Formats: sequence, C-alpha cells, structure tokens
Amino acid sequence: MSYPAIQLLIDSQWIARTGSGTLPIENPADGSVLGELPVAGETELRAALEAAQRGFKIWSRTLPIERFRIISKATHLIRERAPAIARILTMEQGKPLAEALREVQLSADIIEFLAEESKRLASRGVPPRLPNVLSQTVVRIPVGPVAAFTPWNFPANLPARKLGGALSAGCSVIIKPDEAVPATCMELVRAFQDAGLPAGVLNMLLGRPAEISSTLIASPVIAKISFTGSVPVGKLLGEQAARHMKRYTAELGGHAPVIVCADADGAAVARLAVPAKFRNAGQVCASPIRFLVHRSQYAAFRDAFVAGANALKIGPGLEEGTQFGPLIAQRRVDEMQRFVDDAVEQGGALLCGGKRLPRPGYFYTPTVIENAPMTARVQTQEPFGPIALLDVFDDLDAAIERANALPYALAAYGFTHDLNLAHRLSQSLEAGMVGINHFGVSQPETPFGGLKESGLGQESGLEGLLGYTELKLVSIAA
Repeated sequence: MSYPAIQLLIDSQWIARTGSGTLPIENPADGSVLGELPVAGETELRAALEAAQRGFKIWSRTLPIERFRIISKATHLIRERAPAIARILTMEQGKPLAEALREVQLSADIIEFLAEESKRLASRGVPPRLPNVLSQTVVRIPVGPVAAFTPWNFPANLPARKLGGALSAGCSVIIKPDEAVPATCMELVRAFQDAGLPAGVLNMLLGRPAEISSTLIASPVIAKISFTGSVPVGKLLGEQAARHMKRYTAELGGHAPVIVCADADGAAVARLAVPAKFRNAGQVCASPIRFLVHRSQYAAFRDAFVAGANALKIGPGLEEGTQFGPLIAQRRVDEMQRFVDDAVEQGGALLCGGKRLPRPGYFYTPTVIENAPMTARVQTQEPFGPIALLDVFDDLDAAIERANALPYALAAYGFTHDLNLAHRLSQSLEAGMVGINHFGVSQPETPFGGLKESGLGQESGLEGLLGYTELKLVSIAA
C-alpha cells in the first residue's frame, strides 16, 4: 500500500495545494521522504475558522441521538479500514504494525464510548425557593468551536480522544495533528466525512505549528483549546489561552515512577515492565521510567529486565515480528545519546543499549541504566524514549518520597501482594493515574490526565466528554 497524498480539510472540501508551500514527511524506518503536506496559510486559517463557526451552529443544534448515529457510523468505518490505517500509521510514525493496529482499533473504542456517554448527559433539577419559580435546571451545553493540537507519538489515539469528546458534546473542531504524522489523522477525519458529518463541523489544518496555534487561540471563534505535548509548549499555549479567557485542556507528559515492594516477585514484574517500558520505543507519556526496586527483589528484577530488553526484536515496523521500531526523527536519537552520555559520565552504570544502531532510520537500542545519580538529567527530565532507570531502595517511605519528588505527575505504578501496601501506594503516589500491579491505566472508559506540571483536565472517559461542555442554569418563573 502506498502512502496517501496529504490534504487539508476545510468546510468539507479537501485541499491538496495552498499558496504557502509544502513540508516533507519522513519515514523514520529509513529516512526516506514519504510525501509532502500542504502548508495552511492565512487564507486557509481564516476559511477554517469561518467553517467551524458555521459548523458549530448546525452541530450544536443537532439532537444528541442523531450526533451519535453519525459518530457511530464513523467508528464503524474506522474499524473496517483499521488494517489500512494501521499501515499508514506505521509508515509515518514507525511503531510495529501490531501496535499500530491495536491503536487504531482502540481509537474507535474511545470515540464510540464518548458518543455513547453523550446520550446520557443529564440535567440537574434544583428546587426553587420562590413560589413563582416553576423550575430551575442545570444543563450542559457544548462549549463551542474547539482548536485541537496532537503530537506524533500516537497519531490515531490522541486525535480520537479530542475528536470523540468534542464532536460528541456538540462542538465543531479544527484539528491540527503533528506534521510528522498527518496521514493517520487525515484518515480518521475522512471516516467522519464519509459518515455524513455536516460541512464545517470538522476541519483539519497542517503547517507551521506556532503560526496555526497563535492564530486559532487568538480568534474569537475558538472557545476551547485542547493540547497534548511537551510541558514548555503546553505552558505557552496555556498562557495564550488565558489571555483570551479560553477553556484549556492540556496533557503534558510525565516521568513515571514504579515502586516494586519487597513482597513482589521481582522477575515477574520485570517481565511485565519490559513491554510497557519499550512500547512505541518508549515514546509514551505514561511510560514507566524510574524503577525503584526493594533490595530483596533488585537482582532478580534487574536480570530479568535486562534480558527482556536485549531480547526485543528491533526493526522497521512493517517487518514481520518487529517488537521495537525507530524513534520519530534524528533529533530524538541525538537527545537519547545526550541523556545516556550525561548519566554514564556522572557514574551511572550502562547495563544494556545506549547507542544508535548502524543502519538506515532512527533506531536507538533499548537502554537500561543503573544507579544514575540524581544530578543526571535523565533522573529529572523526561527522556521520552527507550531509557529505563533502575535504583534500589530499602525504606518504602523514602521510595515514595523519591517517586513524588518531580514536578511531573501523570502516571505512577506500584507492585505488591499486600493489600495494605496496595492502598498505601495508591493514596501516597502523586499522579493523575496510579496503576497497582499492572501498567494499563489508559482505557476508553477512564479519564486520562495528570497533576502538577503534567497537565490540566482530562481526556477520555466521562470526564473527557464533560471537558467539552459548559454549565448553564435555566430558571423559569410564572
């Protein structure tokens, strides 16, 4: 299957060429150019905003059951087209095809759950205090046109959360996926268009991120901004949103700790941890990174973890049997090497990996570092790549304190067979999502979001849907 021609979508019209030029799209598995994307300029931005404004007037007045029917048809098309979309995803993002297929299928589940929940958004009656007041009702209404920005690491999953929540709530959307992975989002958008979404309700732009984001956020048309990405960019967009009093949701990454208690089976936990850590080559915001293991379990955990990391089959995502694909770009390979060199120079022990593979593409080996000092960058800055840190602890209180020491608080994990310890970890670990004895904290039905500098608000789950609504009190007197 060939890579599709990339187009913008504005007011239900596909646009293959603009007056602002093009940008190349690379295949991270070999560095070749897959295609080009049209850059949205002032003309396209203005047209998309006008379309979203018109689309919102139509879609917000569409009955929830009718919105559900159209969205449900789109999820059917996504599932039907999942094998083809997954191949496109792997071509532009690099992850193994099996991971890509699961992601596309899960994206349909995310959208479908949000659409189902939208049929049940309940109003709340409030008893009046005055005899002439007949009723008082608190209702949820769609917030308005949404500007949604998604990164490159999950090209289907992350747009699905935003599209599912916004469209199900009755909002129109302008979505801008990362320019490294435009085709996957384009295919999701195409499914909505083919399902019968009215013109202007969903628009897709591509181009120069700073220009697009600043223009959309400043526009009086946009009522809500939803962003997934780095902490620095998330703060910048949050500041812009605040200046215009715009609603803002941000999911900004993490540096997840894992506490392995003395009563856990160190080797068994390691076998669970390896696929969780190195999924998508570690390019996962909720990825486990800092493994704090009780001394009694440390040797068994370390040996099993290193063996598992070394056993991963590395290769292009479309190659059969691949378990670990390339990083997204050369800049990420360079950044991994800087993290590793800094940690080793400061006394950390490199147990495996720590180098780029001598082959085409952006392949960096699964890397495990033992006892990196707290002064090492990788201990306090999110690597967002295939680097795992192993450390020993003797005192659980000290391990919890260390786990909570960073400004990141997206996900955290703990392993124990002791019910009391399980509750203690769940209450003590500072994170928006805490997994005890497993790593699967992200599901369509559950909210995804962090504390501290890891973000504002949630996506997915009922909470993700509510984030695209406002409250209105309706009080009626005789």
